[in-house]
Amino acid sequence: MRLPVDDEIYNVNSVWLGPPGRTLPFRARYVAYAVGAVVFVLLQAIERRLGIGLGFFVLAYSVLATVGITRGILALVDHDRPVFSALRTLANEVGAPRADTRLRRVTIRPARVRAVPSRPSRVPPHGRTEVAA
Repeated sequence: MRLPVDDEIYNVNSVWLGPPGRTLPFRARYVAYAVGAVVFVLLQAIERRLGIGLGFFVLAYSVLATVGITRGILALVDHDRPVFSALRTLANEVGAPRADTRLRRVTIRPARVRAVPSRPSRVPPHGRTEVAA
């Protein structure tokens, strides 16, 4: 169960509704416009690198993909976690050192394995004391 916040700052939703009397058919935060523009430009650059031409349906699908990706990104972003914090977290997760999972080939040569046990030392084992009788 989610409880509503009681902070006044969270009750204010910074959105642009459009000109007075003619509101937009959707509500979007200001950060959504910036993230959407960046996502759209990146999608266009990727499409041009892949050799996809510029046409009506290509742009329409790009706009739809931009809306979906922007909504996905902004589902992770709020007042407590800004966009740059989410991007920094992503960069840290991707760039974190990982354990080496590659298989290593090891050759054991019997000629190099020591078959004779080492000499026992004269020092008593740890924790034991010699009792004089």
